[in-house]
Amino acid sequence: MKKIAFIGLGIMGKSMARNVMKKGYELNIYARTRSKVSDLEQEGAVFYETIPACVKDADAVITIVGYPKDVEEVYFGENGILQNAKQGAYVIDMTTSSPKIAEKIDREAKERGLHALDAPVTGGDTGAKAGTLSILVGGAKEDYESCLPLFEAMGNNINYEGAAGAGQNTKLANQIIIAGTISGLCEALSYAKAKGLDLQTLLDSVATGAAGSRQLDTLAPRILKGDFAPGFFIKHFIKDMKLAASEAKSEELDLNVLERVLDNYETLAEAGCEEDGTQALIKFYEKCETGKEN
Repeated sequence: MKKIAFIGLGIMGKSMARNVMKKGYELNIYARTRSKVSDLEQEGAVFYETIPACVKDADAVITIVGYPKDVEEVYFGENGILQNAKQGAYVIDMTTSSPKIAEKIDREAKERGLHALDAPVTGGDTGAKAGTLSILVGGAKEDYESCLPLFEAMGNNINYEGAAGAGQNTKLANQIIIAGTISGLCEALSYAKAKGLDLQTLLDSVATGAAGSRQLDTLAPRILKGDFAPGFFIKHFIKDMKLAASEAKSEELDLNVLERVLDNYETLAEAGCEEDGTQALIKFYEKCETGKEN
């Protein structure tokens, strides 16, 4: 496996693509706006104007796009990946997307002599830059093993989750955990502020105890600085939570915490905060404190 095609070069994807090149892989790239990936071209990636041209000679195709509809757009149809990838290629969707779409990609890939994996990631922009992402892989076990060196270029906690769709279901479970954790962090900071505690002292006191978490370590300092720049967009987290809520309903599960956190984030999105990072959930509680409507 020498040549990789990469589609989806946003906050996460660009760093992941860069790490793939650092491991010696040749890289084809496609983006709607060429100027946004000119830095990757200067570093050695080869830009293509269309998806068919980008993927036709690649040994593996990696995608990490925004929404499930974007996944369907790049994979299916005459100009899609499945129609144009070469026989025997691996197609790896690293978007957080629908498990059902992952299963559909897997079925159609097999019909075309391709190998499909769903491999969403977690670790945020810092993990993407550092090459320390957690990668959650669904699909055939032998395909996972064949692609392991490629995954190791982007992450250091790589796990086989099961058949097609299992990677996506694992990621949705991950997002359910994060939803509750961020909400708990923001509620704790709101409570501490109302009680007149020093917020930095609070964080120093609890960070290494039972309340410690990666979300606390990463997001709490940004909250205290009023830094709402996105490591992960609110709009994308809403998408993930909606996917999880839909899958939960299909299993007749009542996930009350997830539904409440989703509602709070949607309130922020309606107020114009959808381009903020997930730590901006604190704004919801600040509105509560000032007596404003949410």
